[in-house]
Amino acid sequence: MQSVAVKDKAKKKESRKLQNKVSLPVNILLHFIFGLFAFCCLAPLFLLIAVSLTPETVLLQDGYQFIPRELTLEAYKFLFETPELVINAYAVTIFVVVVGTVSCLLITTLYAYPLSRMDFPFHNFFAMFIVITMLFNGGLTATYIVNVRFLHLRNTIWALILPGLSSAFYIMIARTYFRNSIPLSVLESARIDGAGEFRILFKIVLPLSLPMLATIGLFATFGFWNDWFRSLLYVDKKELYALQYVMMRALLNLQYLQQNLSNMTSEEAMLMLSKMPTETLRMAMAVVSIGPIVLAYPFFQRYFISGLTVGAVKG
Repeated sequence: MQSVAVKDKAKKKESRKLQNKVSLPVNILLHFIFGLFAFCCLAPLFLLIAVSLTPETVLLQDGYQFIPRELTLEAYKFLFETPELVINAYAVTIFVVVVGTVSCLLITTLYAYPLSRMDFPFHNFFAMFIVITMLFNGGLTATYIVNVRFLHLRNTIWALILPGLSSAFYIMIARTYFRNSIPLSVLESARIDGAGEFRILFKIVLPLSLPMLATIGLFATFGFWNDWFRSLLYVDKKELYALQYVMMRALLNLQYLQQNLSNMTSEEAMLMLSKMPTETLRMAMAVVSIGPIVLAYPFFQRYFISGLTVGAVKG
């Protein structure tokens, strides 16, 4: 009887494989469709790189082309006119991203996990406390005064990290995930075995919450990487400039030069104005700033899709 049951299971399994098998024409069509979709996603990136390597005069004559008839590094030369500043900005930004993302995940989980526990005293009060910050804030002036006058963060690396460590949106996502996706029976069994709350959190809950952590970590990484406003507000030292702020200053310097040259009527000034990288500089800035953050996405992509369904209704 047991052998017959095993054979029946094998037949059912084989029949399912046959039902799910895709014919060769359909398989070729699917590969073509997904290959075309991948090309549509990568084509803008290739065009971005091509335009950044195109001379400004050629770009004005021929427009955007995937294969320019001339190549130049003028835009990158202008951007890396002070290479030590860009390299230092890269180091500052990478430090801010790594420390800020890890700290943001730690603070978010430490706040969200007690809120997900119904037996936690005053959990409704603390939940309402964090929701209020989503609806109201003190404004830019109050934030600046607190960070500069009371916390003394001006011209420190922590001015780029501490103001972005917490987000009510991240806490709500983490609380919803903890409450809906972590079985209470697992927590109760761990408590019966003598595990404390911190051990339950770090040994059981967080390993089961990798999709949620990856989603929040990806959002936090993008937020810290793309931030330039805090450098504008709190930093005067060049060695503490973030990468995006350095890119913005380079673009502003170029616009300033163009405005001064446009007021001059000499042929030499007009020639310099026509050769000065404008569009190509913008593309070069995008290439320089997008590179490392693109490498971070595959690290999170494994858990990102499942993390997007946090809080979704399950049928």
